[in-house]
Amino acid sequence: MTKQLAYGNTAKVFHWTIMALLAVQFPIGWLMPDIPRGANPGNAMILHISVGLIMMMLMILRLSWRLFHPVAPADTLPRWQRLTSESVHWLLYGMVFATAMSGWFFASFRGWQLSPFSGLPLPMLTAPGSAAGRLVGGWHQAAGWGLLIAIGVHVSAAFIHAFIFRDRIMQRMFPGS
Repeated sequence: MTKQLAYGNTAKVFHWTIMALLAVQFPIGWLMPDIPRGANPGNAMILHISVGLIMMMLMILRLSWRLFHPVAPADTLPRWQRLTSESVHWLLYGMVFATAMSGWFFASFRGWQLSPFSGLPLPMLTAPGSAAGRLVGGWHQAAGWGLLIAIGVHVSAAFIHAFIFRDRIMQRMFPGS
């Protein structure tokens, strides 16, 4: 296991690719509640599920990469900032997984057969109309909001470090650094 001060190119590609996918996911997700239960969700849902699946696979790869290629915390940061940073990163990982899995579960409840990229169908996780599925719909929405809040905290902290502290913490994730 090696430690480095800046994030490596692989970690940067994971970070910025997942960020771009999230930028696609959230607007589509806002449209989802307007689709009636049992109705064909159409292309919006296929795109949402397909992007979600890619994001989930990238997050698994990113987490695996991070476990074997950790980045040394910036020595200039106080201990509480290092702990907060680490906590927010793990919260982001957890919220992406929670959002993806609860979305799959909720789609099963709504009777939507998920076939990412219109290909091989994924198994249904619950029977359409089940009580558990109804509950999970709220979890998916809450997880989405939680993820959005965690992203806001993450981005705000990056901007604070860049523009107020001017400590070059944010540059560790920039391409070319």
